[in-house]
Amino acid sequence: MEKLRIGVVGIGYLGTFHAEKYAAMDHVDLVGIVDIDETRVETVANRLGTTAYHLHTDLIGKVDAVSVVVPTPDHFKVSRDFLTNDVDVLVEKPMTVTLDEADRLIAVAQDRGRIIQVGHLERFNPAVVALKEFLTEPRFIESHRLSIYKERCNDVSVVLDLMIHDIDIILNLVNSDVTSIQAAGISVVSDHVDIANARLTFGNGCVANVTASRISTKNERKLRLFQQDAYISVDFANHSITLVRKQEDTCPADPSQAMPDPSSNPSRMSELIPGMNIDQFSFSKGDALAEEIRSFVTAVNHRHSPAVTGRMGRDALKIALEIMDQICLSASLGVNR
Repeated sequence: MEKLRIGVVGIGYLGTFHAEKYAAMDHVDLVGIVDIDETRVETVANRLGTTAYHLHTDLIGKVDAVSVVVPTPDHFKVSRDFLTNDVDVLVEKPMTVTLDEADRLIAVAQDRGRIIQVGHLERFNPAVVALKEFLTEPRFIESHRLSIYKERCNDVSVVLDLMIHDIDIILNLVNSDVTSIQAAGISVVSDHVDIANARLTFGNGCVANVTASRISTKNERKLRLFQQDAYISVDFANHSITLVRKQEDTCPADPSQAMPDPSSNPSRMSELIPGMNIDQFSFSKGDALAEEIRSFVTAVNHRHSPAVTGRMGRDALKIALEIMDQICLSASLGVNR
């Protein structure tokens, strides 16, 4: 089988990981990596046994597919240049800065028969993959994505940096149009919004309350879903799911019995909530980025739709931008009072 020729554009923190994953894959030839930092790209290229380039256009004609891991404002131009030259693209999230740019990339990919996958990494978290097994029709969702401050992540707002992960997941789970958005957020340490909250109402009646912060004292990535028969809590960082659901045959609780210590039997704590079973499921950590890249390579090789399509990336971006519009409106009303 002829090896797939791959390149990576942008060898920063995340781009380096992309290059490492490709270099370790069978049936993939990491043809070259690109970055404007000559020292960095040469160092990584030497370590991975590939060629360093300084312009993304240097890869055109040499590769079948690329990962685009440049700063967000450059996503559109770099991705467009490859798509118009018949190169498949995995572009990091957020897909682009504007909806118009996203629509234009989707149109180019369709016209040229190219694949565009958007790097919503959390879709490949093993707990998220397993989540759909327990879902029926979620009615209320609450997500918290908190991060210790990192200066390298400040080229966009926290909505486009962190919250968009949960927006994408929630849209995928609810599968209904968003009918209204209420949002608030503020800038604390950067020039962009650093903490934000949004309330999304869907056409099917589901409501999602979404919070993201990059000025937290801890890292936390959790999603809680409530449906008619169950409460489901997903811990992205620990790759675990807690499932609380009705027992098939419930009995009245005996108030004389003492509440058990949950640590004594963490996998079955039904006595904590009368008439309910509480189960905990843990999943192997795995490697979400490797799974994402393998998914992209498979889509390219077999010419099928990727796991996270350009349309999905565009839908998440649309809601994220509408949240930002709401935040800007709220801020302007506050100033004018």
